[in-house]
Amino acid sequence: MTKGKIISIKGQIVEAEFLEEKPAVHDILILEEDPESKLEVYSSSSPSTFYCLALTPVSRFFRGAVLINTGEAIKIPVGEEVLGRVMNLFGVPQDGQGEIKTTASRPIFTRQISLEEIVTPQAILETGIRAIDFFSPILKGGKVGLFGGAGVGKTVLLTEIIHNVVILSKNKSVSVFVGVGERTREGQELYEQLKQSGVLSQVALLYGQMGENPAIRFRTAIAGAALAEYFRDQTKKDVLTFIDNTFRFAQAGYELSTLMNAIPSEGGYQATLGSEMSALHERLVSNSQGSVTSIEAIYVPSDDLTDYGVQSVFPFLDSTVVLSRSVYQQGRFPAVDLLSLTSSALDIEIVGKDHYETLIAAQNLLKKANTLERIVSLIGAGELSADDQQIYRRAEILKNYMTQSFFVTEGQTGRKGVYSPLKEVVADVRDILSGKYDDRQPEEFLFVEHLK
Repeated sequence: MTKGKIISIKGQIVEAEFLEEKPAVHDILILEEDPESKLEVYSSSSPSTFYCLALTPVSRFFRGAVLINTGEAIKIPVGEEVLGRVMNLFGVPQDGQGEIKTTASRPIFTRQISLEEIVTPQAILETGIRAIDFFSPILKGGKVGLFGGAGVGKTVLLTEIIHNVVILSKNKSVSVFVGVGERTREGQELYEQLKQSGVLSQVALLYGQMGENPAIRFRTAIAGAALAEYFRDQTKKDVLTFIDNTFRFAQAGYELSTLMNAIPSEGGYQATLGSEMSALHERLVSNSQGSVTSIEAIYVPSDDLTDYGVQSVFPFLDSTVVLSRSVYQQGRFPAVDLLSLTSSALDIEIVGKDHYETLIAAQNLLKKANTLERIVSLIGAGELSADDQQIYRRAEILKNYMTQSFFVTEGQTGRKGVYSPLKEVVADVRDILSGKYDDRQPEEFLFVEHLK
C-alpha cells in the first residue's frame, strides 16, 4: 500500500507528494482517514509531486493529510442493469430508484482500438428532420456536431433527434446520453420524456451537470465513451451516443489547466485541448462488433465559430449542423444555416444519384439567392430582373419548406410534430426547383406538413 501526502490545494487541483513508489496517471487516491474522499492523479509537477483532480468536495482535504494509492482508475457500473437508469460519474443513482444492482464495472480509461479494427460507416441514419436528412445526412456509425450560440435551439434539436430516432422509430439499438455541464432541468425533462414514451429501458443516462466541479464535468464525457464502448463490444448492438455539451468538456479542461498554471495555447485554451478531444472522439468509433453513432451539441461562445474550443471539435466530425442566430430571428425553425451544413455522406454512392443531384441544384439556388440578398435589402425584390426574382422566390420557398414543427416543442408552439421521410423530402425539393410552386406565396410553406 503506497502512501503520500497533500502539499497544496488550489481550487479543484490538489498537489500530492509520493517519496517512495510513485502512482500512475489516472490512479485514484483516497484519504487515509476518509476513504470516500477521492483524487485522480492527472500529471506530474516534479519527480516526486503530482497534480491531482479533486473528485469530491475539496473541503475534506487539507495540507499534510495522508493519501493512499488504490492503484485503480475510476470505474463505472456496466451491464443491462444501467439501462433505464440515471447515474453520475461514480455510478451513484440520481433517479431515486435505489441502487443499481450490477456486479460488473469498467474503468473509464481503456485501450483505444487499432485502425485495422475500425469500420467506416456507409449507411444513412434517417432522423425525419428535413434540413438534416437532405443537407447533412447522418451516417450510421458516424459523428455529428450541432453547433450554435446560446438559445438558438441546440438542445431542442438534439432532443428531437432522440425522439425521432429512439422513440418514434422504436429503434432497437442501445442509447447512451451524456450530460456534460448542462442544466439539471433539461436532464430531468429528457428523463421524463423517455419514461413516458416507453423507451427508457433502452437508454443509459450519465450526468455531470453544470453545478458540478470541473473535474467531474471533465471526466463525465470520458465515462460516457466507456459506457458506449461496453455496449458496442459486449451486447454487439448499435449504440447511439448523445453528448450535451461537448464545449463544456473543453471548458472544464481549460478551468483545470488554469489552476495548474499551464501555459495556454495561442487560442487561449489549454495546450492539451487537441489531445483531449482526440482521446474522447477516437473512442466513439464503430468496429465489427457494432456501430457507435455520436450526436453532440457544441455551444458556440458569442456566436463565434472561429473560437478555438469550437474549432477543436470539427476535425472529428462526419456531419456538421450550424444553427444561425439570424435565421432564428427570422422565425425559421430549426434555425439552421442551410449552406453551412456539411456531411461526408453526401456522396453519390451513399445517398444515391437522385438525392445528390437535387442537393447540388438546391445549393446552387441558395448561393445565387444569397448574392441577391443585399440588393433586396436595399431596393426590394421588385427591382430584380424577372429571372432573379424567380431565383429569389424559389429560394425563399425552399428555405421555408425546410422549417419544421417538432414533436418535443408541441407544448410550446401548439403545432403538431412532423416526421418527414427522406424520399418525400427529395421529391418535394425537386418539385420546388422545377418551378411547380412558383405561383404560391413563400409564406405558405412555413412549417408545412406535406406538399402532396
